[in-house]
Amino acid sequence: MLRIAIIYHSVSDHTHALATTIAEGIQAGDADPLVYRIEPDVIEHGRFIDQKVFTQLKDVDAIIFGAPTYMGGPSAQFKAFADASSPTWEQQDWRGKLAAGFTVGSQTGGDQSATLNYFQTLASQHDMLWLSLGRANIGVENINPTGTTHGVTAHETGEGLSEACLQTAFYLGQHMVRALKGVWHT
Repeated sequence: MLRIAIIYHSVSDHTHALATTIAEGIQAGDADPLVYRIEPDVIEHGRFIDQKVFTQLKDVDAIIFGAPTYMGGPSAQFKAFADASSPTWEQQDWRGKLAAGFTVGSQTGGDQSATLNYFQTLASQHDMLWLSLGRANIGVENINPTGTTHGVTAHETGEGLSEACLQTAFYLGQHMVRALKGVWHT
């Protein structure tokens, strides 16, 4: 069975809601999600210390990165995880895997694209292949409300995330499974 990792950091649980919804999309596509939330206890003195997660990531088919957007980039906790992936880069453990990303900000256009660009650069450093959303809104209402094809971007509305943002997250999970199976038009 295909196994897709979701590695993310969340403070206010909005990023967590997207991660959970992406995992549901993965399961609906008949694949197995490996969900890993970067918690405070795996950061010591600004460094990510949970090395066992990198062993788990060797055996997945794809990795989806997620973090809130703070000051035009991913949270420091996610960046600590990314920095700790250097030995993984040296071994090329993620080479050829598919990658995608998702983020949440407080404003509609609050530089979430910069966080997605960071994720894509991280994936490129690891010689991964980036999966965009493509034309996610074709034939489905309320998908991809921000219009970006680079990944899932959402913003908190004061009442949580919009249904359209959650639908886009679900789509990303299913889209990743279809890409791994080589089935694009289902």
